[in-house]
Amino acid sequence: MNITKVMEKLKGRDPSILGKAELLKYSVLLPLVEVENETHILFEVRSMNLRRQPGEICFPGGRIDESDADQRQCAIRETSEELGIDESSIEDIIPLDFMLNASSNIIYPFVGRITKPEQINPNASEVGEIFTVPLSFFRETKPEVYKIYYQVIPEEGFPLHLIPGGENYKWTLRHLDEYFYQYKGKVIWGLTARVLHHFLELLEVKNAK
Repeated sequence: MNITKVMEKLKGRDPSILGKAELLKYSVLLPLVEVENETHILFEVRSMNLRRQPGEICFPGGRIDESDADQRQCAIRETSEELGIDESSIEDIIPLDFMLNASSNIIYPFVGRITKPEQINPNASEVGEIFTVPLSFFRETKPEVYKIYYQVIPEEGFPLHLIPGGENYKWTLRHLDEYFYQYKGKVIWGLTARVLHHFLELLEVKNAK
């Protein structure tokens, strides 16, 4: 293949994430509700009957299905199923920045407004309970931040002799900031806290303009 054909083959392509097709993809919704004329954020506590992360605090969401038109529709569907509300009561849905988590899954977060919170009837098989926190609390409360360090451990038989330095190769060590918010005995951390922190940062940026 000559260089002209190479360039024609690639011309006009839109870049994406390398290996994206093999990654699992999820959508979540950060739900806003009005409580006594004040904006609150709604959280779920995962059912203790779930295999993964039982009892942890999260936002509604889940894996993107082939039947979902797009990431936004997945967030709407999952929220509707988990909170037992009609999809039409989820409005003003706005995308936040998508992210890769430590398991190399792609997470597509959205923020949206639930217009009829009084109709919420959580799916007991997935949701142990729900609660809300005033947005003002998070805007006035800084999270606790702790670092998680990742260690590089090559598998047995890894060809260290093929790389410069061999066994003494200087691997780049990564770390991740974990955010912790505590409210009335509830601990919000992990992916949920990262999405929440990003959302709060966006609010401050807009207010600064």
